[in-house]
Amino acid sequence: MFDKEKLDLATEEKQQIIKAAIGEKPAELVLKNASYVNVFSKKICMGDIAVEKGIFAGIGTYCGEKEIDVSGKIVLPGFIDAHLHLESSLASPAELAKALLPHGTTTVVCDPHEIANVMGTDGIEYMIEATENLPLDVMIMLPSCVPATPLDESGAVLEYEDIARFYENPRVAGLAEMMNFPGVVSGSKAVLDKISFAENFKKKTDGHAPGVSGNGLNAYAAAGVYSDHECTDPDEALEKIERGQHIMIREGTAAKNLDALLPLLDLQYEDRCMFCCDDRHPNDILKAGHIDNIVRKAVKAGASPEIAVKAASFNAAEYFALDKKGAIAPGYKADFIIADSIGNLDIEAVYKNGKAVFENGKVIDFAVPKIAPELDEKAHNTFNIEKITEKDIAVSGERPVIGMISGQIVTEKRGTADKIDVENDILKIAVFERHKNTGHKTAAYLNGFGLKKGAVATSISHDSHNIIAAGANDVDIVLAVNRIIENKGGIVVFEGGKLLAELSLPIAGIMSDEPLEKIDSDLEKAKTAAYSLGANPGVDPFMTLSFMALPVIPSVRIMPTGVFDVDNWKFI
Repeated sequence: MFDKEKLDLATEEKQQIIKAAIGEKPAELVLKNASYVNVFSKKICMGDIAVEKGIFAGIGTYCGEKEIDVSGKIVLPGFIDAHLHLESSLASPAELAKALLPHGTTTVVCDPHEIANVMGTDGIEYMIEATENLPLDVMIMLPSCVPATPLDESGAVLEYEDIARFYENPRVAGLAEMMNFPGVVSGSKAVLDKISFAENFKKKTDGHAPGVSGNGLNAYAAAGVYSDHECTDPDEALEKIERGQHIMIREGTAAKNLDALLPLLDLQYEDRCMFCCDDRHPNDILKAGHIDNIVRKAVKAGASPEIAVKAASFNAAEYFALDKKGAIAPGYKADFIIADSIGNLDIEAVYKNGKAVFENGKVIDFAVPKIAPELDEKAHNTFNIEKITEKDIAVSGERPVIGMISGQIVTEKRGTADKIDVENDILKIAVFERHKNTGHKTAAYLNGFGLKKGAVATSISHDSHNIIAAGANDVDIVLAVNRIIENKGGIVVFEGGKLLAELSLPIAGIMSDEPLEKIDSDLEKAKTAAYSLGANPGVDPFMTLSFMALPVIPSVRIMPTGVFDVDNWKFI
């Protein structure tokens, strides 16, 4: 509906921007003597940068109501993470914003499929409310695969009708990673309905297709899947680029693909590439950084600094049709970074819409978004499971042994066992459905985890986020699982009947209300405790365990309804 008052206000602001641009009035802010990255010419350019009404008004010679001399520094467009699961930080969105702003990230494109697997559309609504009006722009991609497979027991099943209403929200950028490659290429109506509905709103569908090539890739792209963030070598990425897809070069906590894909960051392919973190844990954010870490590493490895900055900003803005973002140029939104240099990237200040959000080593205070009380209560009460006993994890006869591989999340079949055998690294592993009180549970055996005593448990169990535990004895496994239930989510370590360490995650069982520093401290203490009990140093005791129940990764997984052979797509 036409809004005359809104139109008049927009025109008045534009008039002020034009006056500042032509020099009729001092701009609200001027960065004097600026060296900046021009993402269009891929050069370092110089000039005064004028900002008015949150917009870059002009570059040249300007005076301002406020002037900052940036001689000897570099000004960069604000960074954009093209694909991120906010939940993977284990922090609330507001706490994560406080951690990302000092690293120059001013926009993230997030897929809330973790919380959606727990809470369904309520989870999407929670994430939208929790990110409203943050000093970090959060764009939402609607989850495409909830649950990850029809075999999973998640908290919800989402079809296109369930997520349709969210496309009206201007912060919804499209349909998130389409993990169901078989459903796409087989022409599944339920899957294609989701893609077609997104296209009806002129929104893109992101991809997730590791190793897919040939006619399968042709079909996947022809169906309307525009990107991929799972490439691990340049040949795979190049084939996808040649089929018209965009490549999100990922550098997360578990998956690190920058080194392999560095050859793409040249003049021939750079416009099809952007950066993403996908899943990045607290310690990596606090110690290494975010998108700035990827830029820093790319430049150090030999990439053109200007191309690295463009991949970290403008390319994602163009791909997602984010209005006038990702560049320092007249008419673009004044999201920018002031740093010492591109290579070192010691960030001194970050501005969002022309206003400082980080300077003098501190994030500027901001109002934490209000969440509807009923929705907040739902998010803090997602466990529907009774406490367990040793009978619930009793095993009779031979059961499969799931073999962990150091440094990887794939597994292999390692025969069977009929009991825990610590000397031969045979532990018990168990999963418990926790969303609908079905009582479904499975126990089997695990090799490669390394515990000599005690047990660990977590409610982060991709993608359905049921409770998963592993241990050297039944008593500690039961105590660990029951502590997770008592805390309404988290990570715990028990030994000899004693709680050694824990991280509470009361928001949907996957996020904390605490500051990121506190989350990181608790998580590191839990890791230290697990390693002290003998956990394999080549295995992250919680992150790796969290993938043992995801039946889209070869070759054997444990689910609440049984042990699943992924290669042959059947229960063992």
